[in-house]
Amino acid sequence: HGALLIGERHRVAPRKREWLRELADFKIDLLRNGEVMDRGEAANVLDGPLKVLAYITGMLSRDPHNPPLAAGEILSTGTLTRALDIKAGEVWTAQVSGIPLEPVTLRFA
Repeated sequence: HGALLIGERHRVAPRKREWLRELADFKIDLLRNGEVMDRGEAANVLDGPLKVLAYITGMLSRDPHNPPLAAGEILSTGTLTRALDIKAGEVWTAQVSGIPLEPVTLRFA
């Protein structure tokens, strides 16, 4: 990552079943100046973010040199789309569907 932007937190408990389904199957559109540049889906990272979490926690549970994940730590699963070149003045937006997350828009100076 050149940078990691953390969005709004969402409570999991009230929608636990929905989150489990949505995190395994959501889609994303990556737009540059309003034009779709790439599309991705949850499965692009080890079959979904929850499987990444299971893999990492399992790996850390067997690692004698690193502690397990702790409450409040952030785990980045990787990108769901290709990494594309950016230029000053461009506006990039990530829009998801199939999961109730807000779009993220960045303008590069």
